[in-house]
Amino acid sequence: MEPGRISEAYGEVSGLPAPVSASVCEEQVPELRVCTVTAEWSQSDLVHGSKRCYLQQWTLITDPNDHKSIRTVLPPGPCVPVSGELLSGFSPIRNLRAVVRETGGQQLLEIWDSHSLRKCLNLTSLNKHGQVYSDAQFGCLSWSLCENKLLYVAERSKNTTGTHDGESGKDRSVYCEDWGEGLTNKSNPVICVADLQSGTVSTLQGVPTDVSPGQALWTPDSQSVVFVGLYHEPFRLGLMFTTNRRSAIFKLGLDRKCECLSGDNLSVLCPRLSPDGSTLIYLQGRVFGPHSQCLSLQQLDMKTGETSTLLDVVNRPQTGEFAGVYGALPSCCWSADSQRVVFSSPCRNWRELFMVDRRSKKVTSLSTGPSRVYGSWTIQRDLMVVSCSSPNTPPTLRVGFIPSAGEAVTWRTLQEPIMTFDFQWTVLDVAPPSEEDNEQYRGLDFGAILVKPSHPISEAKIPLVVFIHGGPHSQFPAEWNTITAGLAKLGFAVLLVNYRGSTGFGQNSILSLIGQVGSQDVKDVQRAVVTMLQRDPTLDPKRLAVFGGSHGGFLSCHLVGQYPDFYRACAVRNPVINAATLVGTSDIVDWRYSSVGFQYSYDQIPTTEALAAMLEKSPITHAAQIKAPVLLMLGGRDKRVPPHQGLELYKALKSRTSPVRVLWFPEDGHSLSRVDTQADCFLNTVLWLAQHLNSPTL
Repeated sequence: MEPGRISEAYGEVSGLPAPVSASVCEEQVPELRVCTVTAEWSQSDLVHGSKRCYLQQWTLITDPNDHKSIRTVLPPGPCVPVSGELLSGFSPIRNLRAVVRETGGQQLLEIWDSHSLRKCLNLTSLNKHGQVYSDAQFGCLSWSLCENKLLYVAERSKNTTGTHDGESGKDRSVYCEDWGEGLTNKSNPVICVADLQSGTVSTLQGVPTDVSPGQALWTPDSQSVVFVGLYHEPFRLGLMFTTNRRSAIFKLGLDRKCECLSGDNLSVLCPRLSPDGSTLIYLQGRVFGPHSQCLSLQQLDMKTGETSTLLDVVNRPQTGEFAGVYGALPSCCWSADSQRVVFSSPCRNWRELFMVDRRSKKVTSLSTGPSRVYGSWTIQRDLMVVSCSSPNTPPTLRVGFIPSAGEAVTWRTLQEPIMTFDFQWTVLDVAPPSEEDNEQYRGLDFGAILVKPSHPISEAKIPLVVFIHGGPHSQFPAEWNTITAGLAKLGFAVLLVNYRGSTGFGQNSILSLIGQVGSQDVKDVQRAVVTMLQRDPTLDPKRLAVFGGSHGGFLSCHLVGQYPDFYRACAVRNPVINAATLVGTSDIVDWRYSSVGFQYSYDQIPTTEALAAMLEKSPITHAAQIKAPVLLMLGGRDKRVPPHQGLELYKALKSRTSPVRVLWFPEDGHSLSRVDTQADCFLNTVLWLAQHLNSPTL
């Protein structure tokens, strides 16, 4: 297989745009309801080695006799490139657009109306704080109802004294904790208020000294702020991809009075205030244990302060039932009547769109049709804007109004996909045999998704790449995946496995993996592969490869070690190789203990028993049995699974003259997310697979 052909195939699939966010603005026209949908798209530009973002707008006109029926969708205007935008958001009434932009080393706050730039504040020159946060863990951009103030979160200014850690601005050499992988420049966040009338910026005082604030929003009277406070004592743990950090919902008045609105020793995230201001909803989970989990949806009465559960944790969903809430809520998730909440969540091998009614607590799926994978971003006066894709169809945008009880959504596609691909795909449900059942959580099953070319390149059987997700508590939904599409376009079949412990199968499935990593999850993947080979005679059982990152790399290395004669090649990204040596270097040290069945506490000191359990469950113990050639792709700045993990396996294999190769990306982190890194990894992975699967057709 020629490198040029691989690069061409990857360029085609990776260059397809994907929606990042959407917003809705409404205009009052006599006898008509006119809505403008603004979507931000992102696509990889391999020539420049960067992500390119642009805005696109559609105008929707509703039926004059039924304002919940879309009569006309006007063609979109031209794409408008955007550069340097960190955050953006529309005001609730006048549709002003606020943008935090980074350019020339400066951070600016811009306010735009429909005609021009109305105001611009140079946040860097004002010198009230450090860099503005744009991440999902802390970042926000919230308009006050009067539209004269904006709320955001930034790093505390290093020029101030009395920071949370008690250091002074002069102590430049004092170690400063950060929030781990993906948040390495973030340590001490503060809530900031930009007064657009006076052109001033201030930082809110009164936040408890043992918490770091984020995800802030105004209360309706604009006299208070609601925020998530993450407890950072006795020290910070990594936040990216975790929902198990001790935190609480706080209400902070402009008079510096601060009160806690949620319970103690819980994890909370995504506060969302209803349009009428009466109810605050938020997600709630356990502290420590699985770092991603099934969450409950709580509702807080803003007048009485009483909290009740709107949706509880789902332990074991029945077939066809709602499987629980996993991950974040969309920024705009409320219906106009403040009675219904719309969100997307994993459900077995899918990600679906759901609506819950506060009065009945009934959950309804809004995902219908063959392309039923939806991710909701925004609702404005009951108009939903969602993303939709499938394994052979890149993402598109659809719009539809929240339906009345008993009715289905009438979806309108704003833009047809640029292209579809000639792939076949199928969803597989797998029930482990009795000898592989979990004694504590019996009867759990799991799933997998097979994607393959509809018309193989030759009459030979199709080589199979087993693609294993990381986490481990995450999911491969039946949706568009650039790597999968690129491999299928080049003639590979791809099996994406949602082993027990994946999200979307209930909390019991997640808990079943605690203490069973390296065994239950390994057997699940192997069971899925064997089952699919038995069901699909077009797959070649003699040309099998494993591929995955993080915990997916951990499982890939386990598979080639535990089944050395089964797989012919292995390619992994930042894999966990030895959990015992990782315990003192990972930003989520708590997971090192939880994964092998030990309770974690901040004052944990490694014991012989704990380290022995970590080593026993690690792929390094099977290194001597590995026969398959191994490609390691490592990020030099990875704080979640530092690159020395991969190098440990590299040395073990090199000492036994086993085929092994390392790709080193010094400027990249755990996700290997840089555009040039992703292209390099894909090219080298395919070349590695083609070389070692010995296929004349590849």
